[in-house]
Amino acid sequence: MTGTTSLAVRTFILENFLFGDEAALPADNQSLIAGGIIDSTGVLELVAFIEDGFGVRVDDADITPTNLDSVDAIVSFLQRKAQLAA
Repeated sequence: MTGTTSLAVRTFILENFLFGDEAALPADNQSLIAGGIIDSTGVLELVAFIEDGFGVRVDDADITPTNLDSVDAIVSFLQRKAQLAA
């Protein structure tokens, strides 16, 4: 799941925030917010992508940098949600 999930998240970021500019794609552990890639509106778009694309409910309490600030953080968040659902 991790490789496929990571690819899906990276592709979403590339297409929706970087408009296909692969050179601007940060490393998986780099901050999307500090890097200026997403802002508060972008976080909401990211939440919609997670809910629609992965069928995961993102509660208000889940919307934190710990869960959503990098590709690695998003993948870890999705893994935790999957474990809780199992």
